Amino acid sequence: MKTGEGTRHPARRPASRRGLSEDSPLLGGPAPAPDAVGASRAPGEGYDPRSGELDLPVSAPTRAGFEPDERQLRELIPAVETGRQLDDWGRSQRVFDLVEPLLDFYYRVWFRVEVEGIENVPAEGGALLTSNHSGALPPDAPMIMQAIRREHSRPRPLYMLGEHWFKGYPGVSALTAKIGLVAAHPANAQRLLADEQRLALVFPEGIKATRKLYWQRYRLRRFGRGGFVRTAIRAGVPIVPVAVVGAEEAMPIFAHVPLLKQLTGLPYFPVGHAFPHFGLAAALMYLPAKFRIHVLEPIELSHLGPDDAEDVALVQSLAEDVRNRIQAQLEQMLHSRRSVWFG
Repeated sequence: MKTGEGTRHPARRPASRRGLSEDSPLLGGPAPAPDAVGASRAPGEGYDPRSGELDLPVSAPTRAGFEPDERQLRELIPAVETGRQLDDWGRSQRVFDLVEPLLDFYYRVWFRVEVEGIENVPAEGGALLTSNHSGALPPDAPMIMQAIRREHSRPRPLYMLGEHWFKGYPGVSALTAKIGLVAAHPANAQRLLADEQRLALVFPEGIKATRKLYWQRYRLRRFGRGGFVRTAIRAGVPIVPVAVVGAEEAMPIFAHVPLLKQLTGLPYFPVGHAFPHFGLAAALMYLPAKFRIHVLEPIELSHLGPDDAEDVALVQSLAEDVRNRIQAQLEQMLHSRRSVWFG
């Protein structure tokens, strides 16, 4: 492109100020010798990945028959951080150990959890625990997790399959993942239950359960379309129903504010005993309701095959059976409860 006589060219910065020598090929100097970038090396010779002019990694020769040294490639992989104890799902044992004293306080002192039927949780192999869900910021999942860790003869990690509706809020999504929350996707469930033979917890009522008002407590909503049943059938694992009493009173919801729901982007904006007037501090202001957890007998599905997961009638029938079992157990527990606070 031609320029007029009056055109002023911007001054070129001195090479020394940019960290380059006058002989650098980037400034028009002589090109480096072929051996400087490894182009003339014969196949099988040692290859230095940082032999470039600027001491930056350069591409390995693509000559036919060339095989890079695996030891050198292995050096490029970051070292394992043993202190993090992070598994493939993002669960960090180190983080869990940090929050466990708080979970133990709620479990033993605040909610005074009583557990029945914990032996129904399989000591080995995969299993899908299915529970009722309730209360804003529901504490039922952490308490079920602690019940297995503290009361079972063979404690095992419990992963929670749930929706990441809070993934847009800084810190919250990362923390929940580190204590065992996994996105509720069929592929994740299959790998957890069938491939890795782990315990997973699911709440078939979904978000509908956590937005129930106080007067609707312990009335189970519809268990979706039976997706949890399909998951268990495909993975070949039993369904273990779990009934929880106490969560509805620990964080009750008295009303909803639709306008604030739209402004905040939350799935719902509840009004309770502590929120919104105490702000974020409300997350730790549970009422000291007495918790009771009853683990029912497992429902074996090993006699069913993957094709049965596509039988809509069968899936809906099993889902309704699980729902009825949990509802009946809840009604029995509520009938025998003398006090919300003392059990």
